[in-house]
Amino acid sequence: MMEPEIDGVWMVTRHEDVCYVSKNPEVFCSGQGITFEAVPEELLDATQSFLGMDGAKHASLRKLVSSVFTPRQVTKIKDQIKHQAKTIVDDLLKTKEGDFVEQVSKRLPMWTIYDMLGLPEDERNEASHLAEGMVAWADPDVAAGREPSEVLTDSLVGLLNIGIGLAERRREDPQDDLMTSLVQAEVDGRRLTDDELGPYFVLLSVAGNDTTRTTTTFTSLALQQFPEQKALLEQDFDGHIQVAIDEFVRWTTPVMTFRRTATQDTELRGQHIRKGDWVTMVYSSANRDERVFDNPNTFDIRRKPNPHVGFGGGGPHYCMGTFMAKMQLESMFRELIFRARTYGSVNRIT
Repeated sequence: MMEPEIDGVWMVTRHEDVCYVSKNPEVFCSGQGITFEAVPEELLDATQSFLGMDGAKHASLRKLVSSVFTPRQVTKIKDQIKHQAKTIVDDLLKTKEGDFVEQVSKRLPMWTIYDMLGLPEDERNEASHLAEGMVAWADPDVAAGREPSEVLTDSLVGLLNIGIGLAERRREDPQDDLMTSLVQAEVDGRRLTDDELGPYFVLLSVAGNDTTRTTTTFTSLALQQFPEQKALLEQDFDGHIQVAIDEFVRWTTPVMTFRRTATQDTELRGQHIRKGDWVTMVYSSANRDERVFDNPNTFDIRRKPNPHVGFGGGGPHYCMGTFMAKMQLESMFRELIFRARTYGSVNRIT
């Protein structure tokens, strides 16, 4: 990766301040990058989709994408998720031991995203592997001797090609899937281009896979560490699960940071921030802010209110996949809690 040409980064750790930065995009913009790494400008749009856009451009693209999630499409996705969660636990119960992430956490989000989009089964493993490279480009096992920048570029180009290829096929041969809805979507006389559909496929592959996978993994561990919380779900799952999911996300905080760039000289918490400075929102800290959360280091599935920032701190970039993540977590833990009641001892893979 490129070394950023900056002297340092402002770290925003309080819940109140994370929300302030999130809700003021005219002062703290996303369009100059959202990660610590300095991504080459020619790859910036493709790696970030509308996460790295601002203003009217962001609003227009988000409106187009949102338009395809009709009540019928959402019901179809929910049915797919329920079926997939059941199948995953069916397979889990056939084994004596294994890697929980590989056998459970990783499978549901991957299947959900690619079923939803209509990606053929023979392309899914490759897409999932490439998505892993987008997240773990610095992992020696993933890099396999390549430079991190090469891993990122190879993974990005591979995912873009798969996404654009699927979009082209759906224009010629429409199906009952989300990619068909995306290529046919039209708002204010405008349709999505390949330069927008490709990066959106990348975004779904990466964000859609990694966040739910991480939350499933760490919540499963937490339910073992706090058995009284698991007992509450066993006793009244439907009565607790909606509030519990917010605690799953707060506790895990699957996306730990995003950054913004100051568009003008400004001040935050008494500190002068210059135009061009990088400002990073630390969601993991905000979600343990004792000014907002009582006993923040306690896993409490009845925590209410729970204004966590696990899906963002509000503003125009609030996660639009929230509904899907919540459906996945509800279905997955319904199956796990009632059908895989005991996991046995946990051994961490080092």
